[in-house]
Amino acid sequence: MKLIIQPDDGVTSLLEGIDGAKKSIEIAIFRFDHQEVKQALERAVDRGVSVHALIANTNHGSEKELRKLEMELLPAGIEVSRTADDLLRHHYKFMVVDRRVLYLLTFNFTYLDMDNSRSFGVTTDDKDLVCEAARLFRADIRRQPYKPEHKSLLVSPINARHELSRFLKGAKKELLIYDPEISDRPMIGVLRERAANGVQIRVIGRVVKPSQELDAGRVMRMRFHTRTIIRDRREAFLGSQSLREAELDRRRELGLIVDDRSIVSTLVDTFERDWSSAAPARNSEGDEAPAPASARKAAKALVRQLPLAPIVEAALKHAAGETSDWRLEDPEFEHNLADAVKEAVEDAVSGMVRKSRMARV
Repeated sequence: MKLIIQPDDGVTSLLEGIDGAKKSIEIAIFRFDHQEVKQALERAVDRGVSVHALIANTNHGSEKELRKLEMELLPAGIEVSRTADDLLRHHYKFMVVDRRVLYLLTFNFTYLDMDNSRSFGVTTDDKDLVCEAARLFRADIRRQPYKPEHKSLLVSPINARHELSRFLKGAKKELLIYDPEISDRPMIGVLRERAANGVQIRVIGRVVKPSQELDAGRVMRMRFHTRTIIRDRREAFLGSQSLREAELDRRRELGLIVDDRSIVSTLVDTFERDWSSAAPARNSEGDEAPAPASARKAAKALVRQLPLAPIVEAALKHAAGETSDWRLEDPEFEHNLADAVKEAVEDAVSGMVRKSRMARV
């Protein structure tokens, strides 16, 4: 088992895996704009490798974007399927090569995630894990029911809540957490209980409704796109699911619990470095910590460039779906709208990063 650290490792590990494929590549995609990865998949097809891409049906909430991605992959000889639309979205990211190696990732196949963000992934040739991931891939392609059979593989909305809760409850001394937003009430309850029993908890990210036992977390200067929990410096969870109700109960997410000593040690070292440069999420008055002046200027410049009206309009349509009787005061609608706006803005930023990257090539 090996650890992938972004942006330190860049795309090297993924490209080596794709270029080394002999028979098949099965890849689950939520977002995708990285041309080096696309070219590697095309090279694999040219070598006679069977490449099958499973694209999240609710990826951007946009039929146009889904069709665009399909039209980029299909002419290269890549078989393309869409996930079902029975869940809020399919947010997982993983790849199985030759049914022998699993790449489980916390990042998307984008320049923004792979080249400009802190994120992680793991590769493993464990036969049981590879077989289980391939079985999940086949089930979701065929839109068939899936039941996890490996306790270390956490699949939302099936077993992830139970297994993550058990993982947190097992902490004796320390929990080190990367999570953009911890908001699930039962999970917050577990964290508070562990903290009350002497477990030190540090969060890079944001905790909704912080308390005396659990503070608001810290904000990294670098963008991060990972969900990772390190327990007692002996085990770690890496995956696509935050400790949020939607990602535990209404999305397809995928994560893995690992106990490899070298991987866990490297994750701890990386967390400590990131923590040392992070700022409190809130100051003593309870307000958000001010961003550096350079970051504020960059953010303002970015906002001026973004087409915000179309973004919000698209987000509203995405959050409302096909329902004509939705109400703005509905908590679930508010939650979906917040997610949709964040994703729409992230798509716009990702597009700008991609264009900037391509302009330099």
